[in-house]
Amino acid sequence: MKDAEYWIEKLKLLPHPEGGFYKETYRSDEIINRVHLPQRFKGHRNISTSIFYLIQYGQFSKLHRIKSDEMWHFYDGCGLIIYSINKNGKLTENKLGINAEEGECPQILIKAGDWFGAKVSKQDSYCLSGCTVSPGFHFEDFEMGNREELINLFPEHKSIINDLT
Repeated sequence: MKDAEYWIEKLKLLPHPEGGFYKETYRSDEIINRVHLPQRFKGHRNISTSIFYLIQYGQFSKLHRIKSDEMWHFYDGCGLIIYSINKNGKLTENKLGINAEEGECPQILIKAGDWFGAKVSKQDSYCLSGCTVSPGFHFEDFEMGNREELINLFPEHKSIINDLT
């Protein structure tokens, strides 16, 4: 039976700054010139990027946001709960996985600018997923959430903010 260590080794995953493990698998050769991008981008961007992302029970993806849409894809393990908070303060609990009876979906879209973080849905398990970002991911577009600032913005979500920061 495959476990998290199997995938970390076979896919050569590295620790991710937001938690879990990752490896970039694709960065398009084609570039979108800055003048053709929305104002929120400070420079040119690849058309698209993609990573493997693995998280184990007891770990979490810290609340963060990016300037692009991010599509999550389920690959192996158990489901993943991806929490997102939009600019209006609406909290959504997205369930990534293949168990439709439990409300899971194999793809989840997180909109540009939404705060989001994730944790594994089942004890003693893991989730291997993929994330595709368009326009492509650039660390300049990444913002890690600050607990106090997020609680000030969204006090009604204090519990989940505490869990994911």
